[in-house]
Amino acid sequence: MKKYLVVIALISLFASCSVGKEEQERQIEEVKTGWKFTKGEVENGEAVNFDDSKWETVRVPHDWAIYGPFDSKNDAQSKKVVADGEKKRKLRLGRTAGLPYMGIGWYRKSFEVVENNADKKLNVEFDGAMSHAKVYLNGNFVGEWPYGYTSFSFDISKFSKVGENVLAVRLENKPQSSRWYPGAGLYRNVRLVYTNKAHVKHWGTNITTPQVSEKMAEVKIKTTVVGSDKCTLLTEIYDSNKLLVATKESESISGDEKELEQSLQVKNPQFWSIETPVIYTVLSKVIREGKILDVYKSSFGVRSFKFTSNDGLHLNGKRLQVQGVCMHHDLGPLGSAVNISALHRQLVILKGMGCNAIRTSHNSPTPELLSLCDTMGFLVMDEAFDEWKKGKNKNGYTHLWDDWAEKDLMALIHRDRNHPSVFMWSVGNEILEQFTDDGWKRAKFLVDIAHREDSSRPVTIGMNREAPALNNFAAQFDLKGWNYHTHLYPWLKETHPDWSFIASETQSTVSSRGYFDLDDVPRKHYVRENLQCSDYALDYCNWSNTPDVGFAMLDDNPFVAGEFVWTGFDYLGEPSPYNLQWPTKNSYFGIVDLCGFPKSVYYLYKARWSKENVLHILPHWNWDQTKVKTVPVHVFTNFNSAELFVNGKSYGVRTKNPKEVYERYRLVWDDVKYEPGEVKVVAFDENGKTAMESSIKTASEPYALQLVSKYAKIKADGESLSFVEVNVVDKDGNFCPTANLSIKFSVEGAGTFHAAGNGNSTDITPFQSNVRNCFNGKCLVMLQSSEKAGTISLTATSDKLKSANFEVTTH
Repeated sequence: MKKYLVVIALISLFASCSVGKEEQERQIEEVKTGWKFTKGEVENGEAVNFDDSKWETVRVPHDWAIYGPFDSKNDAQSKKVVADGEKKRKLRLGRTAGLPYMGIGWYRKSFEVVENNADKKLNVEFDGAMSHAKVYLNGNFVGEWPYGYTSFSFDISKFSKVGENVLAVRLENKPQSSRWYPGAGLYRNVRLVYTNKAHVKHWGTNITTPQVSEKMAEVKIKTTVVGSDKCTLLTEIYDSNKLLVATKESESISGDEKELEQSLQVKNPQFWSIETPVIYTVLSKVIREGKILDVYKSSFGVRSFKFTSNDGLHLNGKRLQVQGVCMHHDLGPLGSAVNISALHRQLVILKGMGCNAIRTSHNSPTPELLSLCDTMGFLVMDEAFDEWKKGKNKNGYTHLWDDWAEKDLMALIHRDRNHPSVFMWSVGNEILEQFTDDGWKRAKFLVDIAHREDSSRPVTIGMNREAPALNNFAAQFDLKGWNYHTHLYPWLKETHPDWSFIASETQSTVSSRGYFDLDDVPRKHYVRENLQCSDYALDYCNWSNTPDVGFAMLDDNPFVAGEFVWTGFDYLGEPSPYNLQWPTKNSYFGIVDLCGFPKSVYYLYKARWSKENVLHILPHWNWDQTKVKTVPVHVFTNFNSAELFVNGKSYGVRTKNPKEVYERYRLVWDDVKYEPGEVKVVAFDENGKTAMESSIKTASEPYALQLVSKYAKIKADGESLSFVEVNVVDKDGNFCPTANLSIKFSVEGAGTFHAAGNGNSTDITPFQSNVRNCFNGKCLVMLQSSEKAGTISLTATSDKLKSANFEVTTH
């Protein structure tokens, strides 16, 4: 845990490399507190003298819809999903989580411009606003940006004044505009940026490393400067220890806006890689007559990579298997409101599984995610769109395509092109144009934009079925991404031997943490009355497959660069295979549940992806002996063979069998006689010697609550979170895997109860409720710090159980 805590400190360090006091001409103000908010249309909501005293006071990032209530009528969608092979419309309940994201919302924020900034340029930056944002300052319309995932900036200098100013934002989310929960509101960060008239343009640096060796790295930097006539540009590169390693100053600049290209050399560079994600910092200084007018900070990594048609990805000259997951942007019980503590926790959990790549499905991510991936060593498929002109949703991107597609893609690339983690651009997911004769023209349009704006990365897309390989659509892309359809890869390779491939979306296995159907056979789109999916990792959807089938495809087709599994975490909305039933509010696809608790399948991936020894036994061993006579036991392990014991009795040795797909990656003992007690597995190394042991025990009756957290110390900044795991245990401290009890939480001290969840898709209790049922023995509480240092005290109580307490220190 400690090494990842360092990561957050490093992000702050890179954002504030020491510069002299006289150099701090660019002022950046995070606009987080003091926002006023109301839901619904408001006449003259942008007016300076408008009375917003009765509006709610909120902190940004803010998601107005996550507070609910859940309701099946919220955005119920009658849809025929072509990508799933459907022939007729079906009424989908919970497709966008049954949360009220639709409608209009207004935000207002008063801020002061001091006299010293009277002659400065002033920009307002939004990392994202959901959606159809219209921005006003002092009653004047400034600009708009409809796509809720795109970051954008407006120059508000001509509308600002010394003294009090009023910033207003109107947002509108239309029904049937998304296939998952999009969130609502100013759900990402907002900033005010003051600069001199001579400054580096917003997203104004483009940093590449075209030549890389152990002795030297060529760093090519294109910098766009504005209002910089008769200025010079001084560019400095600092290493991860903040030591100056390269510098270059331009000739005198002429003209109002100009792009300057500089080439610098870094001797004996430290490479950016998955294992050693070393970050360099660039300071771009605009200077006139010896005075520094602007300092613009960027970061980059020294690395080289390429994809080949024969053996996939090579990073810094070494082959690297992409072990990736797709991630939607919501943060479970937090909704879509960005929180760096929650993002960091997700990546720590995924890193622990051996994951090394993230696909930002299916939209531009929050920039904090990319900064974390830079410093923690993740590759990123940076994705722009889920639909183009040919729409999937009644009010989707189809209405924006003509006027905004180029603007949105350019914004994504300009913002993200310096991140070393980003190793490809994806311009779409299962786009309907792939099935048309002229869809390739729109594909080429986007690919040409990406190549024009950044020629250093390949452009890809998530395709499905055979059609795009036959109609010139797939041919437009540098790297061919295919979703599912594992049987196509041998044919694709045979017909297009020069193409490079990545499995852009795989598996879609569905499971519910801790729930086991003892009929352990692969089940396609199987539904149960309790609206759960089995945790044996054998349930899958109409279009998809189990992990075992996906692993075999990759092992049998090594030319595929790797995979992005659907999905890393459960997410709000899209509750297949129960998208026609209610209540089901979130997906079942995750390797990890909505609250960050690993499902059994986590250990199947960990056994394949991680260098750690893995020996995980499933299912649990708490069954009703009057009803259950035999239990199938599976072991997820990276050892080749193991022996199973129940209360000391051997059930024999199992060895992985490469000829049978469901014996190739897991060890299985069918029909193990159930009797309470201990299940033990002994794994053997390649010489037949005992290498590792693991066991599980039958728990007795629930006796106490247990609170556990790796987040006992957090910052007193008003937004950092502590994640506290709540377990039900018996009198001996054994975990009770079938407990589903009501638990009440109370909080005192220097923080607040922020949210709670349990990973159960059928539980529609508001996340903000301090009363929560555990689900199969567990639930999660999120505590948020105040801005005052101290102690947060959490107490958990439940009828007939021993209560528990936990303290979090804020500093």
